[in-house]
Amino acid sequence: MSSSLVSASWLHANLDSSRSKVKVLDCSWHLPTANRSARTEYAESHIPGAQFFDIDSIKDLSKGDLPHMLPPATFFGSSMNRFGITSSDHVVLYDTWGVGPACRVLWTFHAMGHDKVSVLNGGLAAWTKEGYTVAKGEPSENQAGGQLAYQPHEDPLLVCSYADVVGNIEQLKAGKGSDAKQIVDARPHARFTGEAPEPRAGLSSGHMPHSVSVPATEMTTVVDGVQVLKSPAEIRKVFEDRGVDLSRPIITSCGSGVTAAILYFALLNAGVPRELITLYDGSWTEYALNPHSEIIKG
Repeated sequence: MSSSLVSASWLHANLDSSRSKVKVLDCSWHLPTANRSARTEYAESHIPGAQFFDIDSIKDLSKGDLPHMLPPATFFGSSMNRFGITSSDHVVLYDTWGVGPACRVLWTFHAMGHDKVSVLNGGLAAWTKEGYTVAKGEPSENQAGGQLAYQPHEDPLLVCSYADVVGNIEQLKAGKGSDAKQIVDARPHARFTGEAPEPRAGLSSGHMPHSVSVPATEMTTVVDGVQVLKSPAEIRKVFEDRGVDLSRPIITSCGSGVTAAILYFALLNAGVPRELITLYDGSWTEYALNPHSEIIKG
């Protein structure tokens, strides 16, 4: 198991260790169509000591039509200060999917220069299956750390913009594939083809020219009732079966940047170097909202 993926038993042992500087964040989130509240579910059951990281709140608030854009570094830093997290802490992330929105938060930490961060394999379900206790109560924030305790250092190479994607598509259309990045789409295949609608009202489904469909659901498997990440070999096979060259640069995309991060995390765990992976932050929402974007169906 890689250092970016930890087990429930590892987390339990390290939470109980006085020598460990492990902080835990519940990163659960649900699509608007799910009619579920991650915040309410946190209040009902969470890992003891975990605080609630709301990806609907810790984001770029100036991009109102784009739901999960990377937060400005200063805003992210102040949010971590409120959580009492410092740049030297090992942060463990989990969610109620098993392996899901926690990956988006891991990518966010990486984009802020914080590498000492892991995802709990199997999420809250893995924790409870081991028989470990859970806590109840509304999300709270502590004021530990002080104003400058958390100092982010942004890594722009992990973030792909609309202009980057369009420029990349133009390279692919011009037959310059060897110079371009591969675009991999994490949405369900029916949304990729345009057969199923997007969950956000009024947004066209379909896909970008020359993009490849690799649904994020294919990165995980269910073991004893718990959704966990597939093995590195299994992950590599999924991508290779879709014609993705894992030795070449990749852009991951999805609906709003959440499940694209599952692909990012899976690729890292499959041994793909981080410098080969970027995430399209605005993802399909930004792309499809732009009237100049070329949308392919089928």
